[in-house]
Amino acid sequence: MKKAGLSRRRFVGAFAGTAAGMSLPACDGGAPPSGAPTPPAPATVTGPPSPSTTPSGPRPLYLGTYTSVDGGGEGIGLASYDPATGRISGAGVIGGVGDPSFLAVHPDGRTLYAVNEREDGAVTAVRLSDREVLGSSATGGSSPCHLSVHPGGRFLLSADYGSGSVAVHRIETSGALGERTDLVTHSDPAPGPGQQGPHAHQFITAPDGGHVLAVDLGTDTVYTYRLDEKAGTLTEVSRATARAGAGPRHLAFHPGGRYAYLANELDDTVTVCAYEPGSGRLTIGDPQPTGSEPGSGTNYPAQLVVTGDGRYAYLANRGHDSVARYAVEEDGARLRLLGTVPVGGDFPRHVALSPDGGLLFTANQRSGDVSVFRVDPDSGELRPAGEPFMSPVAVCALPL
Repeated sequence: MKKAGLSRRRFVGAFAGTAAGMSLPACDGGAPPSGAPTPPAPATVTGPPSPSTTPSGPRPLYLGTYTSVDGGGEGIGLASYDPATGRISGAGVIGGVGDPSFLAVHPDGRTLYAVNEREDGAVTAVRLSDREVLGSSATGGSSPCHLSVHPGGRFLLSADYGSGSVAVHRIETSGALGERTDLVTHSDPAPGPGQQGPHAHQFITAPDGGHVLAVDLGTDTVYTYRLDEKAGTLTEVSRATARAGAGPRHLAFHPGGRYAYLANELDDTVTVCAYEPGSGRLTIGDPQPTGSEPGSGTNYPAQLVVTGDGRYAYLANRGHDSVARYAVEEDGARLRLLGTVPVGGDFPRHVALSPDGGLLFTANQRSGDVSVFRVDPDSGELRPAGEPFMSPVAVCALPL
C-alpha cells in the first residue's frame, strides 16, 4: 500500500510491473568500513583499469535508499569493496538522513551529499572523516532526486522531481551547505503527453565547466544554464527539446566534451546529442534501441555512464533488468549497441563505474541488492563479480 507522504515517483518506481498498464512518471551512525580510507573524489568519467592505477585494499561504497517505505533503509548505507575481486562487504548506516535516494561526493573527497527525496525537499552534507551529518538545507522544491557538485567545489546543484525545479546551494569551506543562491522552476514548454507538470530529473555540469544542464522528464527538455561562479545564479542560454513523450531522464557526456548520451525513460530509447561548449547548445539526435527485446515487457532506461577513455557506454535497463553495452565510435558521435548482460537483480535504478574503471555497479531497487561486474579494458565486456550484495531498496551505489 502507498504510505502517507510517499511521492508518486517513488511509489511507482518501487512497485512498477506489479499491475498491467502501470506507467512510470519517470545511499544510526555506523563504523567506517574496515580499512577503507577516505579517498579523493572520482572523476566525472572513468577509464579502464591498469596495474599502475588499480588501487589495492578495500575502498568505500556508499548506498542510497528510501527510509520512508516498507523494507527501506535507515539512512546512507556503508560498505566497502575489493577493487581486484569486486566483492562487497561490511555493513553500517549513517543515520539522521531521510530518504537519501541519490548521493554525490565533493571533488576534495571530504564531504558526501545526499538528496532528501521528500515533499519538503532538502539536501544534506556529511563529513566523511567521522560520518558527522553537517546539516541540511531546503531545496525550495519537492522530491529532489539528483544532485551534483560543480567542479569548482563551491556550489551544489540539485534537481526537484516533484516541482520541476533546479536549485543551487553555496558550499562552505568546511563542506557544509550555505545559502541557496538560486531556484528555477521549469514552466515552459508545456508538459509532455501524460505528464501533469515539469519533472527535473538531473542537474550536472558540462565538461567545459561554464554551463550546467538540467534534464526534465516532464517537459521533454534539456535546459542549459550559465552558472555565475561568484553569485551562484543561473541564466538560461539554450534548451533542447526531445521527442514528445520521450521522458528524458539522465545525460552522460563523452570525455571529449562534444557529445553526450541521453537516456529516455518513457519511450525506451537512447539518443546521441551534439554539444557546443562555447554556447552550451545541445542538439538531440535520433532515437536508438536500448537492447530490450520486443515482447519482454515494458522497459524504463535509467542511467548511462561512459568509460574514461570514451570507448564504451553502459545503460541500466529497468524492466529488462540488464545493462546494455555500447561501442562509442567516431570520436563520440555514434553509439553502436553490442549487447546486454542481465544484472542478476530486479529494477536496476542506478549504474556507476569505480574510479579506476575496473568495476561496474548496479543498484537494484526492487530486489534490494547491488550487483558488481568486472569491466574488460579492451572489449568493454561485463563479467559478474560474485553474488549481489544485499542492501534495502538500493537506488544508488557510489563507489569511491
